[in-house]
Amino acid sequence: MAAQVATSNIAAELEEHGIVVLHDLLAPAQLASMQRAFRNMLKRLRWNDFPGFEKTERYRHMVQDVLLLDQGFVDIAVHPTVTEALGQYIGPAYELVEAKGWLSLPTRRDFHGWHGDAWYDQSKIREVQREVKLALYLTDVRSGAFNYIRGTHGQIHPRTISRDEAARHPADRLVEATGPAGTVILFDTSGIHRQAVPILEPRHAVFYNYHDPSVPLQREDVEYYRYHPLLLNAAFLGDLSAEDRRVLGFGNKTNYVPHFERKPRHEGFQRTMARLLDGKLLAEEFFGRVGGRLRRIVGRTA
Repeated sequence: MAAQVATSNIAAELEEHGIVVLHDLLAPAQLASMQRAFRNMLKRLRWNDFPGFEKTERYRHMVQDVLLLDQGFVDIAVHPTVTEALGQYIGPAYELVEAKGWLSLPTRRDFHGWHGDAWYDQSKIREVQREVKLALYLTDVRSGAFNYIRGTHGQIHPRTISRDEAARHPADRLVEATGPAGTVILFDTSGIHRQAVPILEPRHAVFYNYHDPSVPLQREDVEYYRYHPLLLNAAFLGDLSAEDRRVLGFGNKTNYVPHFERKPRHEGFQRTMARLLDGKLLAEEFFGRVGGRLRRIVGRTA
């Protein structure tokens, strides 16, 4: 696929194949700043008042709400090449509904097999809904690349796909999207895709999710509050157009849930960690007082 593709050609590629690979949407300085901000979030697990990654599964470190991290993450989300093509392909009511990324850890285990992304309530909707993700590599990807079977989009409601079912598709339809940092992949999420294995080196990637927020969501995403209104950094919003603001969901409360509280996990572990932190702070306070008294005694006797 061509490195530079006109907007109409991108929409046409999505219609025919379900996927298009783009390059050079980000300037080198933009990409470098985004890489640094993303790496900083991967230094530690999110804890107390320290930002960081979330750990929900063995082989991935999740970085939520990347639009908070760097101007470049906002810029690529509303890049005219992207938004114009998505308006043609999805329709004028689409919005960016999720922006997150993750570190994929080296492994030979196929932990993220073939699938289409389920997101809407299939009990209420008969037609396959259009959703596009933008994948952005923040590291060079030579293994564990994004894989997509061209032409499988829009055929069936998205679900998990067995290896045997995936293998029945002609081999020449497989796209193995290796590429340098800065590679952008737009794909219809109803198409069959996966992260390939083995993953031989750590992979940093960001995924933006675009669909019509008025489409009813599947129950598990409602309960998780997955497609909550975007979290944004005011410092990055100074040059937005009216269309940019619409794409980012300004003022749209369709999937806003007042006073939402997610069902907690690992409660016993969390309570134990909280008690340990309380004990550490108490010890610091005690030794701080003792140290202060000793310093005053030494000061009087000096």
